[in-house]
Amino acid sequence: MSAYIISDVTAKDAEAFQTYRSRAAASIAHYGGRYLVRGGDVEQLEGKWLPRAIIIVEFPDIEQARIWYRSPEYALALKVRDQALSRNLILVDGVSPEG
Repeated sequence: MSAYIISDVTAKDAEAFQTYRSRAAASIAHYGGRYLVRGGDVEQLEGKWLPRAIIIVEFPDIEQARIWYRSPEYALALKVRDQALSRNLILVDGVSPEG
């Protein structure tokens, strides 16, 4: 069952953000993940949540997502994260094909 990393991102430093983004993308691909959403327009429909940029990454399963998050490859991206961006980040299990 697929699992999803969902992030609400605010860029802080453009150069560091590009470094983070390229390192994160390479590590995501290495661990079988793929981007479903990468910062497109956000339209608020209900509530008070005002995200700036939403990123959704799909992994084959929740364990693979956890392995990626703790990986040495992603650790390279994390070295510049605090300079590059602020964010909220969650991991959520998908639904089974049966629904």
